[in-house]
Amino acid sequence: MDKFIVVAGNIGAGKSTLVQLLSERLGFQPFFEPVNDNPYLEDFYSDMRSWAFHSQLYFLTRRLRIHKQLLEAEGSVVQDRSVYEDAEIFARNLYLQNLISPRDYGVYQDLYQILIALLPLPNLVVYLRASVDTLLGRIASRGRGFEASIPREYLASLNKLYEEWINSFTQCPVLIIPSDNLNLVAREAHIAQVVQLVQDRLMGKTEITL
Repeated sequence: MDKFIVVAGNIGAGKSTLVQLLSERLGFQPFFEPVNDNPYLEDFYSDMRSWAFHSQLYFLTRRLRIHKQLLEAEGSVVQDRSVYEDAEIFARNLYLQNLISPRDYGVYQDLYQILIALLPLPNLVVYLRASVDTLLGRIASRGRGFEASIPREYLASLNKLYEEWINSFTQCPVLIIPSDNLNLVAREAHIAQVVQLVQDRLMGKTEITL
């Protein structure tokens, strides 16, 4: 594995779209977050308290599998969402809302700390920042049935934790991209600009803005 990029962001921020674009434009091998293979996900969205721990434990296990594939990959790779987000945003949010018990959260954190000690650091984290209104609009437009019941308040609480996390994340360089007004599906100018920003940041340039 040469370069390792993580694309981070809330549900509906546009991570998968950007991962696909970076893989096509820069020749990186994409590793997408599985959407439909979590057997707890539909139950989780309908009853978070009963299924929160199960769902997060599954995501952590699945992330370990993906990282094994990353380590075996040739060339450069780009990953859709990171293990840091699993723990620092999604699991933490559920714990703060009393949807995961302190005992279960302690077990989860132990596993997480062991996992990140074994994994390579990314060369760059690209964070897609988006408002709750933008997230809701994109979630609605992609029409995944299990996402239809996601509460606005849930997305808002995740956004708050995302901001806390990205502002304190020092393990590798970070590129923050405001994405409310970005169209990475149909606007070539937007696509080219974001790809150039990623290239510049990988080359160590710091004076870059969108």
